[in-house]
Amino acid sequence: MISRRFFLQTSSASLTLAGIPISGYTADVPRGNIVVIILEGGMDGIMAVPPIGDPSLHKQRKVLMSNSPIKLNPFFALHPSLGGFAAMMADGDATVVHATSFPYVKRSHFEGQNIMESGNLAPFSDRTGWVGRALDLADVPGRALSMDMPLIVRGSKQLDNHYPANLTGAANPDIEISKLLMMDHDSESAISFERLANKYVNPPKFIARDPVSLAKYAGKQLQLPEGPSAAVIRVNEFDTHANQGADDGRHSRQLSELDDIFLGLKAGLQNAWDNTVILTLTEFGRTVKVNGTEGTDHGYGSAGLLAGGLLKKGQVIAQWPGLRTKDLFEKRDLQATIDYRSVCAACIEQAYGIGHDEIAERVFYEPKLVRLTDMLFA
Repeated sequence: MISRRFFLQTSSASLTLAGIPISGYTADVPRGNIVVIILEGGMDGIMAVPPIGDPSLHKQRKVLMSNSPIKLNPFFALHPSLGGFAAMMADGDATVVHATSFPYVKRSHFEGQNIMESGNLAPFSDRTGWVGRALDLADVPGRALSMDMPLIVRGSKQLDNHYPANLTGAANPDIEISKLLMMDHDSESAISFERLANKYVNPPKFIARDPVSLAKYAGKQLQLPEGPSAAVIRVNEFDTHANQGADDGRHSRQLSELDDIFLGLKAGLQNAWDNTVILTLTEFGRTVKVNGTEGTDHGYGSAGLLAGGLLKKGQVIAQWPGLRTKDLFEKRDLQATIDYRSVCAACIEQAYGIGHDEIAERVFYEPKLVRLTDMLFA
């Protein structure tokens, strides 16, 4: 029987590659790539990117203050676990958007995660995701490499999925057996075995499932001329209600893993780095004040981390609301002053060449969505 501990260790990350062109079906491949890193549980944006210039930070966060933050400017810094990302910012290849969130305020993991993947503010009301709809508009639904087809990459057009198993013999599947099974079963089963045979004509090589290996593999696939144009890496365990830690501890380890993912993606992408944008998603932030177990609870505003060669400037974009209790959302959370859907829309516009108005209306169902493309990519 598999233990819960082993399950958590081996399922801390997953990878989906989408928008893989199909010969004779897919239109011209988009000029760029989008990689989404989903940080499940609610990343603490104030810990990841502390506003060191806000006089209320120390008063609100005494036990969760870093002793060695990486200073970005007089007002903002990075957590010391994000050294690789800091180097990307210094090179002009990374940006932080702070005090941001999808406009969802109910603090439910299930609703928040559904909204950040679907892009629809009414939870559980959409069968498609915002990356999937963007791929539809770019005419690259293609295939996805994944086990369960995450909501975020589902579009309205049929999307085939493929997942390399670790079962004995799966590395070298016998196509002839599949062909025989196609003949000996009813029509529905025959169709299934036909699809299986087609998928394994050129089976993918097997890779380790740790986050860094997944990131490097994703980068290598994205750089291929006939490779995917979207990737989703999912990392969990950001729900730090207790013993969150400052320079060390659980949240610090998660940020270090995130940093390694950024570095792994860059190493795998090589020259394709120049036409790629990477962005993080998290369902909500954490409370500004520390709870009684030296952790933080579900909040609202957080920070988004972006990287890739499509960015032209290392910067922190924020309309900072302040950390005084009277400035907080419901007197407990960082107020979100930037709609993160605008950030996602800008990434789609820059990578896939779709107009902002079309993205706003057909991907996020919000015609009045603010355009941030020039601010992020000019």
